[in-house]
Amino acid sequence: MKKALRIIGIVAIVAIIIAAIIISVTAKPSNSDKVWDEQMTIGNPDAKNYFIIYSDLVCPYCVAFENAIVEHEEEFKDYIEKNDVLVEIRLSDFLFEYGQSNPLHSRYSAVATYCAKNEGKFWDYYNLAITTVWNDFFKEGGKSSIANMAKLDASYWTKIGKQIGLGEEFEKCVEDQTPLPEIKQNAEKSAKLIEGMPYFKFNNYTSSGFDLGWGWDYVKAYFDAGLES
Repeated sequence: MKKALRIIGIVAIVAIIIAAIIISVTAKPSNSDKVWDEQMTIGNPDAKNYFIIYSDLVCPYCVAFENAIVEHEEEFKDYIEKNDVLVEIRLSDFLFEYGQSNPLHSRYSAVATYCAKNEGKFWDYYNLAITTVWNDFFKEGGKSSIANMAKLDASYWTKIGKQIGLGEEFEKCVEDQTPLPEIKQNAEKSAKLIEGMPYFKFNNYTSSGFDLGWGWDYVKAYFDAGLES
């Protein structure tokens, strides 16, 4: 009898161990395990839907997509809250590192944004930068305005920081390009994961590109495709 109970106990323990292994292998990783930088996210960290936007601030199609979001900020916030979505921006100097013309202003824009992020001002800076670039270049000039951006130096991006109250520490960070190693690392990681710019991974739905003439309705269509995936 004792031997039988001992065997049953051993079998039960083995079954528990096997079950634990199966659960650990099949369990879905939490969003926090996948996010590159929490400061570049918005929404519920434990949301059931996880949307990623790969972006570069001098990419006209990226700016068009994200400007549509900024112009409809309240609708955007309502959408991600209602549908339980975590949105992450994975911004880098991708076009400088991997683009055909290697635009240096791509690097300047990323450096300034990361410097703002390091002072806890990512979204303040990012949203204003999107609006500024859109209005200064792409709203009227379309993609032909890309050539006009070539003359931009770091001061263009530093000025945006000053508008949200960033001071000497921010300016020194931009001048020294302090966050450059992190930016280059993120550009390298992006290159291994994406096809085109902007690139979207909304749950299991992936896509790239966006038209300069599209607005919030098209953004929402992309998001809806992510929910349905």
